[in-house]
Amino acid sequence: MSALILRMKPLATPRMLLVIAALVVAWCGLWEAFSIANVLSGVVVAVVALAIAGPSTAGRTVHIGALLQLLWLVLVDLFRSTAQVVWEILTPVDYTDEIIIGIDTKADSSAHMLLLTVSITLTPGTAIVDINTTTGRLYLHLLHADAAPHVIKHVERLAELACRAFPTADPISGPSSGPSFEREGTAT
Repeated sequence: MSALILRMKPLATPRMLLVIAALVVAWCGLWEAFSIANVLSGVVVAVVALAIAGPSTAGRTVHIGALLQLLWLVLVDLFRSTAQVVWEILTPVDYTDEIIIGIDTKADSSAHMLLLTVSITLTPGTAIVDINTTTGRLYLHLLHADAAPHVIKHVERLAELACRAFPTADPISGPSSGPSFEREGTAT
């Protein structure tokens, strides 16, 4: 019995409680209803899954301020980019000037790269083409080439907030050579 308690103890950290809450929301989403039974069963499933998975080697702290900034930025991106894509669809003239850019992020870990990838993928008008997890380099497809400098700064800001919100000890190492740009059909 004491081995089970020792296995469950790491689940009481703020980071794990946040993970459990996210898993419970996902569980209720799968059942398409928030009910007492779904929430309780979601907690049980999340705790059992995390107990079986064992403790993570990642950092245990969550910086709420940075997390809220990251969530706000992603939410604003979602609304802004949706409006831009709707405008592109409704206007009769095609104003797109597509480009693929490479961005070297300063993501500290593969978990940060995953968070960054999900944050970017949520926003319409951008698509991740490729990821180099050893160097932290992302390749993004953009609808507007003139937005590339802004997108680079924005992705760097998202990466910085992800690293600040969830500090870890799982570094990504590799050379950083700066952003690169590619027109469709060309390579740099």
